[in-house]
Amino acid sequence: MWTRIAHPGHFLRWTQPAMPWLAGLSGLLLVIGLYLTWFVVPPDYQQGETVRIMYIHVPAAWLGVFFYGAMAISAVGTLVWRHPLADVAQRAAAPIGAAFTLICLVTGSLWGKPMWGTYWVWDARLTSMLVLFLIYCGIIALWRTIEDPNRAARAIAILTLVGAVNLPIIKFSVNWWSTLHQPASIMRMGGSSIDPSMLYPLLEMILAFTLLGVTQHLYAMRTEILRRRVRALTLREAERLDAGPVPGRDLPMEHAPIGRVVEGL
Repeated sequence: MWTRIAHPGHFLRWTQPAMPWLAGLSGLLLVIGLYLTWFVVPPDYQQGETVRIMYIHVPAAWLGVFFYGAMAISAVGTLVWRHPLADVAQRAAAPIGAAFTLICLVTGSLWGKPMWGTYWVWDARLTSMLVLFLIYCGIIALWRTIEDPNRAARAIAILTLVGAVNLPIIKFSVNWWSTLHQPASIMRMGGSSIDPSMLYPLLEMILAFTLLGVTQHLYAMRTEILRRRVRALTLREAERLDAGPVPGRDLPMEHAPIGRVVEGL
């Protein structure tokens, strides 16, 4: 069942009607979250109005880590099962994860200036997030460097799994080292340390950002599948012109294969 659903053709069909609903719902949740952030959440007794930056910073940080975790799972699918959608999912996730990680770094710097007196310190949490962003950039650059799709898929899957060692460092850096960054305040033993008047809007923003990120990822996957099909049809047409017409060789676009991993994409 899951193999059929995850087939690129089936994936395009079952995601098509869902995309407008996902986009609309994520937009609605984002508008509600921004309203709560700017007009409902009270100023913090220490941070003042600066605390509102956290309602962008925290969801962006979560999604930066989330999408890299999704890429690591996809990398396993590419190397072990050679699943046709694994490389597509990984490639589609990289720019989105990089964008959210960059938003996290920028908003964190904007928050750090009034609170720490500087835009940047080589804190363990900040540095590990910067490393994550650089890994994202390296993966994106490697995709553009290697022309052979199969070699690129395997090389990037290996690089992604190697880079996944940074994820627990990001998570536990505030516990392993003495850092300026505050420790976990939402998911921790004994419950959240954030007042409910601030916690619930933050959770709503995390939900809105997550749904927005997932929607973007599905759109990017659909675009990548279609791009690879166009490439496959272009190569097939070039071969046909070189070899001459072959009866039954031309297929409609919806039947164009995308290969086991990336072959023929």
